[in-house]
Amino acid sequence: MAEEDRLRLHGAWASPYYHRVKLALKVKGIDFEYVEEDLLNKSPTLLKLNPVYKQVPVLVHNGKPITDSLVILEYIDETWKHGPKLLPQHPYRRAQVRFWASFLEKLFDAIILALRTDGEAQKKAIKEVDEKLNILEEGLKNLFPDCNKIVDVNQNLGLLDIVICCMLGNYEAQEEVLGIKLIDYEKTPLVFSWLTVLIDLPLVKDTLPPRDKYVPFLKYFRQTTFISSTA
Repeated sequence: MAEEDRLRLHGAWASPYYHRVKLALKVKGIDFEYVEEDLLNKSPTLLKLNPVYKQVPVLVHNGKPITDSLVILEYIDETWKHGPKLLPQHPYRRAQVRFWASFLEKLFDAIILALRTDGEAQKKAIKEVDEKLNILEEGLKNLFPDCNKIVDVNQNLGLLDIVICCMLGNYEAQEEVLGIKLIDYEKTPLVFSWLTVLIDLPLVKDTLPPRDKYVPFLKYFRQTTFISSTA
């Protein structure tokens, strides 16, 4: 493959933002070279490719870097026309998918805050998670009136499928570290069912890190980024 035709993805194994770019490339059937980055010791290459945020993922196509995972997903969809479309064709529906993808990032931020705190701060963060999950549940009902067809069994995943399974697909590991139930069928049956189907797909299983590897990482993350409520 000529240098100008190479596709390279810089990521970090535990990053859900990297996972969703990796999964999108797999859904499209696109080959790429992977470069693992150490986010505790960022390489000069990563800093050069993403001087603004200095984070992964970075997709390098034809020697040019594309940053921000949601931007990368749309770039992939617009550049490679073959394979499943990640975004709907209709402008309104496409806008709705973008909205809920952005909302899922805020939900994930609340989960991360819960992992980093304790006491009242953690209770507040967990309450925010619950509230956002309920909002997502109602939003999905409107976006997918036929809830029985929310996931394509042929693994032709769309952008929203990719975002939700990469943001929330490791929820059981998060629950184990927090010692609480985050996603409950009784409270949010559509979110729970959607996730259950997605994370059971071979393509997704092959993308997300295994629970036995992710739990120790989350414990380490909690220990090293902990914000005490008494600080």
